[in-house]
Amino acid sequence: MRRLMLLRHAKTEHDAPSGRDRDRQLDKRGRLDAAEIGDWIGDHPPFPETVLVSPAIRAHQTWEIAWEAMKDRVPSPQIELLPELYGADPALLLQTIRTVSPADARRLLVVGHNPGMHALALALTGSGDAAGRNALADNLPTSGLAIFDFAADGWANIAFRRGKLVMFVSPKLLKQAGG
Repeated sequence: MRRLMLLRHAKTEHDAPSGRDRDRQLDKRGRLDAAEIGDWIGDHPPFPETVLVSPAIRAHQTWEIAWEAMKDRVPSPQIELLPELYGADPALLLQTIRTVSPADARRLLVVGHNPGMHALALALTGSGDAAGRNALADNLPTSGLAIFDFAADGWANIAFRRGKLVMFVSPKLLKQAGG
């Protein structure tokens, strides 16, 4: 079995001072939400063994803040910054997961961007949590986390419509649920 966790970067400033989209940083709410989702991950094993992160500043900041919130409870994962995650469509994201992921890592977290991450989550969903599927249908919000299990021996064997959505969670949903 393989577990794939898709985490969209946290809320950002509208424009970077440089004018470059890749340079946008997290805003105050984004920093709080990244810490909240990191804390949630730290309370809900199994934990990722490998983390693939877009090189955009906002994605890297999301991972760093989430890691800070969970690091005392979670073994240190292998981290890879991958340029191909920035602006990737679902097919490229899936290809990247299939080819870049270490064969021995059974649990993978990808930190990236919409619209590709949302479209990938929808494309991977074959079964699973009905409430989570309904909540995920409209959007993968900032700091949204979709968790999938695949009955596959390796990452090369995961495919669209073969994922079981284990859970979809976001800071907003956590607040609605009371924690």
